[in-house]
Amino acid sequence: MNKVALTNLDLDLYSETLENGLTIFVIPKQNCNNIYVTFTTKYGSIQNEFIPYGKEEMIKVPEGVAHFLEHKLFEQKDGVDPFTFFGKNGASSNASTSSYKTTYLFEGPSYFKENIEYLLDFVQDPYFTDENVEKEKGIIIQEIKMYQDNPFRMGYERSLFNTFQKNPIRYPVGGSEESVNSITKEDLYTCYETFYHPSNMFIVVTGNVNPEETIDIVRENQKKKNFKEAYPIEIKEYDEPNEVGKPKETLKMNVAIPKLMLNFKFNIEKMTMVEDKWLLTYLSVFADLKLGPTSTFQKELLDENLITEPLDFYVAYTKTHAVLMITAESKKTDIVEKKIKEEIGKDDILEEDFERKKKTLIASAIFASDNIYRMNNKVINDVLLLGYVNPDDYNRYRGMSFDTLKQIMDCLDYSYTSTVVIEPKNLD
Repeated sequence: MNKVALTNLDLDLYSETLENGLTIFVIPKQNCNNIYVTFTTKYGSIQNEFIPYGKEEMIKVPEGVAHFLEHKLFEQKDGVDPFTFFGKNGASSNASTSSYKTTYLFEGPSYFKENIEYLLDFVQDPYFTDENVEKEKGIIIQEIKMYQDNPFRMGYERSLFNTFQKNPIRYPVGGSEESVNSITKEDLYTCYETFYHPSNMFIVVTGNVNPEETIDIVRENQKKKNFKEAYPIEIKEYDEPNEVGKPKETLKMNVAIPKLMLNFKFNIEKMTMVEDKWLLTYLSVFADLKLGPTSTFQKELLDENLITEPLDFYVAYTKTHAVLMITAESKKTDIVEKKIKEEIGKDDILEEDFERKKKTLIASAIFASDNIYRMNNKVINDVLLLGYVNPDDYNRYRGMSFDTLKQIMDCLDYSYTSTVVIEPKNLD
């Protein structure tokens, strides 16, 4: 078992990788009365072209299989519903699928040993039949249709689809009605056997636990199970162009005020001055300084009544590109889009503003140390973005430099944009 102090946070990170490849991370917090456990596979919606376990040829599975798998693992052969099991043990349970991962979780202060063993057991014991797969299709399709009535969800999904041409990040995590209907029991087992091997998974425990006992529980649980030998997973690489797939699209939905989704697509292959996590941090700082709630630009838009609420932004990423996704609500979307495009390319960020933002990041990192959910999420993101858990975010934030930000900004090409505008339906 390894132990490392998390700098300036008064916390320790314990970790161990078992013989089967499963890695356990534990951050104990004795002054907390709750426990939060996540069990994550490095498998999300974008990994739909790969070489299956034990095979030699690359295959392509339907979009939405990762999300479908998440649903089906909650159906157990013995008929026990995991939600019911955790509920009886004073815990709540959930799961989520994103582009890069699928996470199963529970939280609750009681029956920790029983709950963590059950989490491991139900995720590691798939039960798929032709009948239960067909039954689930209707449930997932209803979920997809529900999202299609959500303007922000639809704007987000359409803008990613229009921004990318080849990378499967362009497809919704849940897939489409057509792709879900084409998923088979065999697809699920193929993906499960390839991506749910312990060597491609990790478990994170934060809260009021004993780290040695926690790791012992997981170790003993895994010893009782037989797993195939681990092997490297080969996933298709995509030659994604810098150009967007579709520069502009207008949707008609049930909205009172039009909504604008404006994406800037940046090639990041030359931005090797920092690791992925920190590149995303720099890009987020750049966007915040330009467009955030304390920016002069956002204040001007509000003062001129060009937007009805503050701008929102998010940085999506792949291995080759990052996308700055900006959302605005406005009756004059064309003017707001024009102004954002003019503003984003101005080289007017001041070093004192950058230093002020760094202090905010440091304060947020310290504040997060009191929150078992945020610390758990920090570990997950580090593993996915860095391949390890960085124990010194404090000094990494302190060490962020204005010169590095300027170097990254010099690499940004603002030529490649995609816009989705959602307008009110004509009710006449």
